[in-house]
Amino acid sequence: MNTPLNGNGRPKQLPELKHPPTGKRMPDDWTEVERYPLNPPYSYAVIAESPSKSSKGYFVDEISLTPAEVQVYAYILETLQNELTVPRNIVDPRAYFTEQAKKVAIKYSLQLPRLSWAKILYYAERDIVGFGLLDGPMRDQNIEDISVDGVDRPVLVYHRRYERIPSNIVFKEEESLNDLLSRFAHIAGKHISVAFPIMQGILPGGHRVMATFRKEVSPRGSTLSIRKFKEDPITIIDMLNDGTLDQRAAAYLWFAMENRLTAIVVGSTGAGKTTMLNAILTLLRTNSKIVTIEEVQEINLAHQGWTALVSREGYGVTEDGPKGVGLFDLVKAAMRMRPDVLAVGEVRGEEAYVLFQAIATGHGGLCTLHADDSTSAIQRLVSKPMDVPESFIPFLDLAVTVRRITMPIPGGGTRSVRRIIAIDEVLGVNDYNRMFTWDASKDKFIDAPLKNSKKLSKMARDLGLTQREAEREIQHRGVVLAWMQKKSIRNFKEITELLQEYVNDPESMYSKATQELWPQAEAMPAPTPQPVQNPAEPPSSIEPSSPVPVPESAGEPQS
Repeated sequence: MNTPLNGNGRPKQLPELKHPPTGKRMPDDWTEVERYPLNPPYSYAVIAESPSKSSKGYFVDEISLTPAEVQVYAYILETLQNELTVPRNIVDPRAYFTEQAKKVAIKYSLQLPRLSWAKILYYAERDIVGFGLLDGPMRDQNIEDISVDGVDRPVLVYHRRYERIPSNIVFKEEESLNDLLSRFAHIAGKHISVAFPIMQGILPGGHRVMATFRKEVSPRGSTLSIRKFKEDPITIIDMLNDGTLDQRAAAYLWFAMENRLTAIVVGSTGAGKTTMLNAILTLLRTNSKIVTIEEVQEINLAHQGWTALVSREGYGVTEDGPKGVGLFDLVKAAMRMRPDVLAVGEVRGEEAYVLFQAIATGHGGLCTLHADDSTSAIQRLVSKPMDVPESFIPFLDLAVTVRRITMPIPGGGTRSVRRIIAIDEVLGVNDYNRMFTWDASKDKFIDAPLKNSKKLSKMARDLGLTQREAEREIQHRGVVLAWMQKKSIRNFKEITELLQEYVNDPESMYSKATQELWPQAEAMPAPTPQPVQNPAEPPSSIEPSSPVPVPESAGEPQS
């Protein structure tokens, strides 16, 4: 490995040897539970268990550098920080960085083995254009959020299978953490300093960042919280696989959303309200004009007519203080876009009144609300500061209550799951018709007879169907969803296309789903009409060769 030369051909003075920061080594007495790649072959995630099995940890295992490689890494880092220029055109930061790093290596005669160069480039790219120490968990699709609570404290991560666990990542110097916050603020187009110690913004990839600077508002020093945006969101099929709801409830919601029924998703923090809202919106027709309004974008749809609006903090200062663009302003603006469906990520103020005005005039409307159940949700809506008139409540059709539940594991221990504990048809204040209930003792869903559904009866009348035909439609849709489970079709883009395909030709898709779920049905005569039954079961006159296969859960859904 050659020593770098300066412009006169003499050996250039190398900077002080500085190792790239990495996480702590996993204790020898801990047991590895799971290992999977993050950025192979350079970094891997390891879930490990303590000797007593009382706690778990999240370890980022990164490739090590030799002393000579560390020396070149420090040199490359210093040189690039001094010589790297901002490109005039929009470019891929990582590709641009790699290109410039290679130019530096040629310019200063750095001749390295291919493996050494790849390792050095990994760390240099991670620390200059990546997320630094947090690059590993930021690449991990299983991590929902990341919490940095100061210096010399383990970074906490929320893993979708192991919940909140400490990691081996620790910021040892306050300066390095402050530098990272300043860089994140710059990337997000925000500002953070002693004068403005609170910052929230969006990182590349849609990840939401919230930070506090030094000890101005947080006694332990700078803090950082990142809520990761999932580019491939949890879908209704994922929820079926995870047991969040059953096929009949999913088919009922699909039929309701296709006919633009209004709904609120109710639950506490972290219960999965936004995830549920995203999954419900996916069930809308693809030709629907959808406008979503959020403080931070978390909803992701494949619909052509989808417009996403995000609130903004104020920049200037007026007599009344900083003037931003809030949810209330966006809801009013969205009304001028002629939306078929207006969805608000979370209502908690005067925007609720405007949303219900839109619902009352015939627009489809959905939102999430912090509450424990349907009754408390409606009570919040009609109270200050939302002040929705009680006369507007009957315009709301459904209240879907989601909750995070801690359930025992056979053989010992517990696990956290998310369940839809109730789907209520809203008829008025304190007047609800419960259609679906979760039984905690059996982890099963209890479905009310569809003939009791007031909303289904209304949809049937509007569509010119009999009640019986509407009930049969729910069953057919349940079969299609069971078929999608069996085929492992769960990506939101694929689901959107198939749902629209069903709308265009329901008989053809239902026939295809039935034949693939129960192949022996092809050789049998068409069954006579039977009472509506569970969509996961074959028609009554057909004996299945085996139950409908459902893929094993890949983990709990995100909030």
